[in-house]
Amino acid sequence: MTLEQLRIFVAVAEREHVTRAATELNLTQSAASAAIAALEHRHAVKLFDRVGRRIALTDAGRLFLGEARAILARSAAGEQVLADLAGLKRGRLSIAASQTIGNYWLPRRLVAFRARHPGIETPLVIGNTETVAAAIHDGLADIGLVEGEIDDPHLAQEVVAVDEMTIVVAPGHPWAGRGRVDAAALSESAWVLREPGSGTRQLLETVLAGAGRALAEIEIVLELPANEAVRAAVEAGSGASLMSRLVVSNALQSGALVEVAAEIPSRRFIMLRHKERYSGRAAQAFRALLAEEPAATGRAQPQG
Repeated sequence: MTLEQLRIFVAVAEREHVTRAATELNLTQSAASAAIAALEHRHAVKLFDRVGRRIALTDAGRLFLGEARAILARSAAGEQVLADLAGLKRGRLSIAASQTIGNYWLPRRLVAFRARHPGIETPLVIGNTETVAAAIHDGLADIGLVEGEIDDPHLAQEVVAVDEMTIVVAPGHPWAGRGRVDAAALSESAWVLREPGSGTRQLLETVLAGAGRALAEIEIVLELPANEAVRAAVEAGSGASLMSRLVVSNALQSGALVEVAAEIPSRRFIMLRHKERYSGRAAQAFRALLAEEPAATGRAQPQG
């Protein structure tokens, strides 16, 4: 049974005339008759009574007519869904993002995306860089956005923005009035850090390594799983921390935190996708939106 056979059957049933139905469908009379005969033969059931030159539905034909109409309606609805998906009128784009991106950088971009494509759902899961990369690798999200470097040959990576980093302390900390702190002196303070696997922690390890130091050489008084918790602990005087300016800008303006002058490199916000999985229209539209944003080194740059 094909959709074309069903369309012919419904047309003939509604007109009670094979030739008229064939004309409406732009078919020959013989093609329409053959389609009805094929249905009846395949299922060993008589759908029409032929009385002279006219035809009429049998009881079986009347029962089948409702089902045939329902199938054609579902088919039309399915075609409309595909058309909507192709036109970005409907769909779903699942996103996984690390904390700084998900809580501070991404929301404004999601608002802009939903304004353009209100029919596209954008569920968001927030974790650290490691968990986001794992979600993309395992197919649990369509797009990932992370702050840390990822070493996974299955993942394509694009730089979408640059994030400024800074060392912050409470106003009473010894570094608050200090002119500059070099990387070799970072072990002089206690530290509050994010958990292993976070991009922020990874950057501090890189800074220390550049000065010939290791993370094990500094005193870590607290390891906390959220940027807000780290910031609050630093404000309370627990020690120093390396954080994104996105996270601490309000605290710096209010005086709750003080920025420490130090040579800290910026870091990249990176979009992840799986190389072997299909990138749908919604994902392509989201990547295009991010690529519109001007940045010195933050425009989307394919890396494999």
